[in-house]
Amino acid sequence: MTRKLFVTTALPYANAPFHIGHMMEYIQADIWVRFQRMQGSEVHFVGADDAHGAPIMIAAEKAGITPQQFVAQVAAGRPQYLNGFHIAFDNWHSTDGPENHALAQDIYRALRANELIDVKTIEQFFDPDKGMFLPDRFIKGECPKCGAADQYGDSCEVCGAVYAPTELKKPYSALSGATPVLKSSDHYFFRLSDPRCVEFLEQWTHTPGRLQPEVLNKIKEWFAKDEDGQGGLGDWDISRDAPYFGIEIPDAPGKYFYVWLDAPIGYLASLKNYFGKKGLDYEAFFADPAVEQIHFIGKDITYFHTLFWPAMLHFSGRKTPDKINVHGFITVNGGQKMSKSRGTGISPLKYLELGMHPEWLRYYIAAKLNSRVEDIDFNPEDFIARVNSDLVGKYINIASRAAGFLTKRFEGRLSADLGVEGRSLLDALRAQRGAITELYEEREYGKALREIMALADKVNEYVDTHKPWELAKHPEQAAVLHDVCSTCIEAFRLLTIYLKPVLPALAEKVEAFLQVAPMSFEDIGRALGAHSIGAYQHLMQRVDAQLLDELLAPPPAPKLVPGGEELAPEIKIDDFTKVDLRIAKIVKAEAVEGSDKLLRLTLDVGEGKTRNVFSGIKSAYKPEDLEGKLTVMVANLAPRKMKFGLSEGMVLAASHADEKANPGIFVLEPFPGAQPGMRVR
Repeated sequence: MTRKLFVTTALPYANAPFHIGHMMEYIQADIWVRFQRMQGSEVHFVGADDAHGAPIMIAAEKAGITPQQFVAQVAAGRPQYLNGFHIAFDNWHSTDGPENHALAQDIYRALRANELIDVKTIEQFFDPDKGMFLPDRFIKGECPKCGAADQYGDSCEVCGAVYAPTELKKPYSALSGATPVLKSSDHYFFRLSDPRCVEFLEQWTHTPGRLQPEVLNKIKEWFAKDEDGQGGLGDWDISRDAPYFGIEIPDAPGKYFYVWLDAPIGYLASLKNYFGKKGLDYEAFFADPAVEQIHFIGKDITYFHTLFWPAMLHFSGRKTPDKINVHGFITVNGGQKMSKSRGTGISPLKYLELGMHPEWLRYYIAAKLNSRVEDIDFNPEDFIARVNSDLVGKYINIASRAAGFLTKRFEGRLSADLGVEGRSLLDALRAQRGAITELYEEREYGKALREIMALADKVNEYVDTHKPWELAKHPEQAAVLHDVCSTCIEAFRLLTIYLKPVLPALAEKVEAFLQVAPMSFEDIGRALGAHSIGAYQHLMQRVDAQLLDELLAPPPAPKLVPGGEELAPEIKIDDFTKVDLRIAKIVKAEAVEGSDKLLRLTLDVGEGKTRNVFSGIKSAYKPEDLEGKLTVMVANLAPRKMKFGLSEGMVLAASHADEKANPGIFVLEPFPGAQPGMRVR
């Protein structure tokens, strides 16, 4: 029976490019998906950008664009990574798509109808400097469980504890550095503590094969209560107050779903979007009990995917995940965390720009991965050894050692009768199909590749024993040479099938060289026989250690000025003269209704009329203190339409690079005697 699989990876937050951790997860999932397809399974593999939340809203505001535009800019950079490393999602969507808005609201309504939504008045941290409620990720402090410093307001990256922001010790705003104050607000909660949820999750998490043993052990801690009955599963705050970029909660003006509620629903939304493009029936697909829903995630988001997500799905009448595959992090040189500034970061884009073979990385990551929740380490020396010794030295060289003789001596035609030893060798390779496919199924990629390389060793022993280069010197040994080289090519084909989930682009080149159709695991049981192959061209070069040095080289030290900020790139005098700086008099200053940081300035620039300029200096100046002052403005800046009105220039101000350590904004003020309209040269 054909398996029907719906496979996802965790949705990356759409505020930055992909990093090496993303690529590790996508490569792991892509290998499994390709393996399943080679087994004949029907697979739908989807991803999406996690597009909502305050961080994106704040970043977009700083960039002077809408959140939708900000997300679109990030999304535009995704394909170069995915295509570059041969990661073949069927669909890539966004959680801001219409499918996700509709699904999130439908799921919420179903949970509410099931009496699993509560409204509670809570005290929430409010930034008095910014004038806004602070999202969890913009509150930092000491973890209430382990005491680790600089932890986020929702979970600890050190001990894995999940908590409310108000439980943090020594909290501070990550936006302004201010100590937040508590303010009351009505919030919506998903009642995870409801006995129905607890009973369901106890059963769901203990279903054999659904979770890894170490994941289940961690979940048991989250269920546990102390002697006083405290602890256990807590209700989940699923709402945020405006201003917020997200999905509105039905019948709750000014309230939005917390990004973590709608993010996993994005899995379903991406599939629905894909099915819509393909004309497939989304509802019928999920109604089929044979469909398996498989998630690949990092260990840092286990709580959301093993508790909230299945409970949300179950109590909204939807299918729950069949398996959650959790992996660890990727480190460098013996466990160091990735850090660009310390020279321990690996940029996937830099890797590709250096011309490094993408399948070197796919092979190396696969060789390190297993089914457990373990961190894997990127070691440069190990990387070189595995690629050069195993991938090139053991596997690729089998073809290069035999193909030339077949082309020159036998017109590229393989022998139909490979001899007793040849057939015995190939039988040994075919006999490992069951073991290798089982290892792929269980995501034991490292073990699978070790088994495959052990088979490559057997083939190379066969080559060394029969020495085709020696046989070629003796015309009377032509038949033996033909059999030996044909055996090598047939063995190379079998090894390529085993490696194809890991090395899809290389396998495609091999298929072209062998002049065969795309290969599946069924082809292991079939021999090529008297088949003609094409001319061999080198398939993969060895790793140059210098490339790794360049990849791992730390960025150049920035040129700093006493203020602590890196100098901008050098410009010419012609560049500077394009900017028209003028003395301006602040005729009027007033607060902007609906904005926490803007003042509206009416400026006299000596033109016989005034200009309207919005400036983000509200935290530093009272309007009345600015009126009548002279300042400097950019007078030839294109007018910018804002939701509060048209801004016709920019007032210049100074600030420190580290605003948290050195807060303050200082509007430039010329010496007495300057007049409105004078040009600053």
